[in-house]
Amino acid sequence: MRVLNYIGGDFHTPKSGQFIPNIEPATGEVYGELPDSDERDVVLAVEAAKKAFPLWKQLPLEKRFEYLYAISQRITEQLDELAEAEARDNGKPLWLAKKVDIPRAAANFRFFASALLHFFSESYEMPKGVLSYVLRQPIGIAGCIAPWNLPLYLFTWKIAPALAAGNTVVAKPSEITPVTAFLLSKICQEIDLPPGVLNIVHGYGNKVGEAIVKHPDIKVISFTGGTETGKRIAAIAAPMFKRLALELGGKNPNIIFADCDYETMMQTTLLSSFSNQGQICLCGSRIFIEKPLYERFKHDFVERTKAMKVSHPFDPEAKVGAVVSEQHKKKILSYIALAKEEGGTILTGGTEVHLETPYDKGYYVAPTIIEGLPQQCRTNQEEIFGPVVTLQPFETEEEVINLANDVPYGLSATIWSQNIRRCMRVAEQLQAGVIWINSWLLRDLRVPFGGMKNSGIGREGGFEALRFFTEPKTVTIRY
Repeated sequence: MRVLNYIGGDFHTPKSGQFIPNIEPATGEVYGELPDSDERDVVLAVEAAKKAFPLWKQLPLEKRFEYLYAISQRITEQLDELAEAEARDNGKPLWLAKKVDIPRAAANFRFFASALLHFFSESYEMPKGVLSYVLRQPIGIAGCIAPWNLPLYLFTWKIAPALAAGNTVVAKPSEITPVTAFLLSKICQEIDLPPGVLNIVHGYGNKVGEAIVKHPDIKVISFTGGTETGKRIAAIAAPMFKRLALELGGKNPNIIFADCDYETMMQTTLLSSFSNQGQICLCGSRIFIEKPLYERFKHDFVERTKAMKVSHPFDPEAKVGAVVSEQHKKKILSYIALAKEEGGTILTGGTEVHLETPYDKGYYVAPTIIEGLPQQCRTNQEEIFGPVVTLQPFETEEEVINLANDVPYGLSATIWSQNIRRCMRVAEQLQAGVIWINSWLLRDLRVPFGGMKNSGIGREGGFEALRFFTEPKTVTIRY
């Protein structure tokens, strides 16, 4: 498959004339190519977005709703095609793409299509005939840069609110997983989305992503990805006074008290540890277990992890698929080797998994559980972003809160206990932007989403997203 840029409503080859090979993680083989775009392509996209902005921002809300809702419907209608493309491009099990990724992409457009009709501004009445009211107006051109782990899911999570708020968009999907973004551009063309409203430029981050961040006409940047890349974006954007939302890494604690609903906790912890090969920023990679429960939990968790089938994306029994790339596989394995050096014991996993032809060259890592590591070691402090978790026992609430908070990140946390007062006490003290109690990955699209510390700045979701993509203007009148 040859992926093309989508600019001004049409498909374009890159100005460089060069293409990047697209590799299927399940097989390790090249199965397509995508544009090796650069600043020239971004400039072309910005010009298209600039031309489209006056019409799009003045479009009646009901008409904007119709376009976004039509995209949502097309995504739902094409679920099978999009899910197969996502599984092949990313390495995740097909059933997971069908159950989570593609339905959520449709939900993103559906939700923000509806939200724009209910978005409101404030007014303030003052004494003696004075009224102040707030106008919330689109900023202009939004730059949206998405990651590879949930490609269409997170791509649409940024694009949908930006468009709903009346902005036009220049977007960059990950160069590792470009196909569903390309299929989305075809959907936009099919529903006659006005040319230039959404522009998708493919290529490497240091060429396309950096050009988007640097362009003076792009006033707002929404990025999801690694913390180091987030630092680079902030360094460029801050002196240009751009508005930024950075959703970055996580090293999330999963806190298990002895009085938990054991079976529900165990089933959910398997998911929160290894879903999407552990390549979700919200996965609980550090598992803290209250000491009276530790040995029982360890035994059962290891046995159930061993039973998880590692296989190619199109195996309906696959619980764990391929990691996204050879480079990422090497990174994960290097952290497992590091954990051994740091004194950790591998309870299960820790190795590559080799499948039969044609998947024998794919990128598979066994789900890995490690215990015995010190709190300050790199394995417990740095984001691995793979099917790797560590186990640590604890005795008191105070101890586990300190352990949970003692990392540079603060994205999410999970608490397991049937004592709701305890759960609420702990939740109040955890340094995390998203906290689940007796659950994991339950997402209400209305609530704010984002992290603390090195996990990013800003919040996405609901009216928070629409506020982020609009500029408030206060008007005061004496009448």
